[in-house]
Order: sequence, then C-alpha cells, then structure tokens
Amino acid sequence: MDKNSDLQRQRPFAGTLARLKSAGLRPTRQRLALGKLLFDAGDRHVTAEQLHGEADAQGIKVSLATVYNTLNQFSTSGLLREVVVAPGRSYFDTNVDDHHHFFYEDDATLQDIPGDQIALAALPDAPADAEVARVDVIVRLRRTDENRS
Repeated sequence: MDKNSDLQRQRPFAGTLARLKSAGLRPTRQRLALGKLLFDAGDRHVTAEQLHGEADAQGIKVSLATVYNTLNQFSTSGLLREVVVAPGRSYFDTNVDDHHHFFYEDDATLQDIPGDQIALAALPDAPADAEVARVDVIVRLRRTDENRS
C-alpha cells in the first residue's frame, strides 16, 4: 500500500480541508462533507440536486438549501465554477482551469472542451469601468438519431 492512500485513510478530509483553508473558508462539518464528495471524485459537473442525492446516499444529513449555499460559497471563493446552461439550471464544475463546455440537450450533460480548442476572433471592448473576467463558451449539442439511446 502506498503512503498517500494510507495517509488518505487516516485523514480522509485532509485534501478538502486544505482546499477550504486556501480559499479562506471555515471548515464546517457540511463544507467538509460536501467538499469531499465534490473533490475526491476528480473533475466533474454536478447540480445541487445531484450533490444532495449523493450526500443523502452517503448518510450525510444536509438540507438542499445548505447544498445550494455551500456550492455558491465554493464558487465565490474560486473552488468551483458555476456553469449556467439555462435560466434556473446551473451545474457546478470542479475544474476551474480555463476551458469551455459541450452541453448535450438530450440528456442535460456537460463535457469539457479544453480552452485552447476554442478561438475567438475578437471580443467587444469592455465598458470603461470594467474588464473581462472570463469568457465562457457553451456549445449546445443534440445527439444524432443513430447515437440516441
């Protein structure tokens, strides 16, 4: 058994704790539990409802409102990136690096597109009192007839 997996078993929240501290967030029980679910699975896209269901399945007692609040706090602090695909429909992305998304309208799933695979010829000038913080591109897809399940 390697040292990292042994350490992870002894301190299962160590990675999440470090993330929360680096983002300036107090490591509450709910933040630690939800952060572990989010970040231990690698890069992923989840809705608040999906994360709430995962928490419930793991026996983590947390309200849906707390899940929403935690996801929004994680996004504000830079731990997550919110991807709005439609009014009232957001996914939270654990990959905060520069990238874009394919959105499959048929089954409402997201897939990452590396940032260097999208090229924009030009952006409009930002107003004098603002600067461009980030550009998000969502390419909406429908599966072809032969690829629908």
